[in-house]
Amino acid sequence: MSKQGEVVCVTGGSGCIGSWLVHLLLDRGYYVQATVKDLKDENETKHLQSLQGADTRLRLFQIDLLDYDSIAAAINGCAGVFHLASPCIVDQVHDPEKELLDPAIKGTMNVLTAAKEAGVGRVVVTSSISAITPSPRWPADVLKTEDCWTDVDYCKEKQLWYPISKTLAEKAAWEFAKEKNLDVVVVNPGTVMGPVISPRLNASMVMLVRLLQGCTETYEDFFMGSVHFKDVALAHILVYENKAASGRHLCVEAISHYCDFVAKVAELYPEYKVLSLPRDTQPGLLRGKVASKKLIDLGLHFIPMEQIIKDAVESLKSKGFIS
Repeated sequence: MSKQGEVVCVTGGSGCIGSWLVHLLLDRGYYVQATVKDLKDENETKHLQSLQGADTRLRLFQIDLLDYDSIAAAINGCAGVFHLASPCIVDQVHDPEKELLDPAIKGTMNVLTAAKEAGVGRVVVTSSISAITPSPRWPADVLKTEDCWTDVDYCKEKQLWYPISKTLAEKAAWEFAKEKNLDVVVVNPGTVMGPVISPRLNASMVMLVRLLQGCTETYEDFFMGSVHFKDVALAHILVYENKAASGRHLCVEAISHYCDFVAKVAELYPEYKVLSLPRDTQPGLLRGKVASKKLIDLGLHFIPMEQIIKDAVESLKSKGFIS
């Protein structure tokens, strides 16, 4: 049920997913208080301010995830919160605690605390499939679901700090929700791509650029399936507006291997130097077509992989990231 006229906060509103969410919320008649890192940076603000409805129903707030007061100011007066802001670094991490763990975990706690203090009705937390996989102990003959959690010990051994940050932040959110009686629901998106509203690319779109340039990385511990920006934004709205929605929500158009994605890119864009990969790039990951059943049951019709790729590549071309 749409809540036209309601005031909601979107943390991380300037990012690729956040921009799409702000766009769709404004389309639905919401008043949005979106957060950015720097109000003076036009790369964070200009594309949001140009959205339809932004002139009368969008307010931007500058926050630091480790500064509670800045977060509380952005959430004050809101009926709901969408918490997207969290660093995403999947390459080399120099200081895991400072770059990833503190902003993800302490930032989430600050947002939830501010939401509780403000009397917010529901908080939608953006987690990730990186809180579901890598999970090498999950049975290879069983489809991964929302019941599956990333193996933090495995990630520590391999120094996979991003999955650790997303897993610990989500677990902390569930503990807080239970202890403080706060209504929290979670969306766990896969590799998110499509038409970019923001002038900056997310890690998933950078991955696609690298692939088109001939990169042979298999992203063994980071891939579980692709999903369109619009669908991830819609998923957030669906779990917010449907009070029956609860728990985690896996958000991928299908569970697939990175090699499946690569093969489709090569088929659609033979003019690029896309290299072939082994048949199974995600050992132990069972493929599944309707893995995101919870969101499908809420009415989400996922855009297929082929269209995700087409929309993403054409957007990269139009914005000059590839030629």
